[in-house]
Amino acid sequence: MILHKGETLFRQGESGPLYHLRSGLLKILRTHQDGSQILVNIIVPDEIIPHHSLISPNPYYGTALALVTCEIDILSEVEWYSELELNLERYQSIALQLQDKLRMMLQRVDQLTEVSPVEKLRKLQSWFHSYITPATITDVLTQDEIGQFIGLRRETINRLLRSQSEMEEHT
Repeated sequence: MILHKGETLFRQGESGPLYHLRSGLLKILRTHQDGSQILVNIIVPDEIIPHHSLISPNPYYGTALALVTCEIDILSEVEWYSELELNLERYQSIALQLQDKLRMMLQRVDQLTEVSPVEKLRKLQSWFHSYITPATITDVLTQDEIGQFIGLRRETINRLLRSQSEMEEHT
């Protein structure tokens, strides 16, 4: 299936199949009771989501939206969980997928614990660069979302991006 930028793959609280992201990027937004949304995750190619349902079914934790055009495989819940019961090697595959995601999340922790706002943004841009070249992070995320992802206010992101742009113009 093809999902275009801005289209929704699934909504928070719904239940349904798992998905394999062949190409593209997805963002996972969590909506709070007051209606506010926060960016909680970025899904990159070759991930199977939702992560918390790889071993047993659970409602979707957030809403998945395409950041760019995505190619996605729909994985049948019945087939997925039946195969798990029949094929114990599948658990090893899932453990390796979760290990990769954990390593990615540790990179995010590194970004979040960086003291300097400039370095937080630089590390996030560097990480994104490996997935969206030649586009820039602002082509796929709003300044608000960038700020949510690295723990900075939108105003700070705006100032940092403006400063980067000015520095690039002078070089």
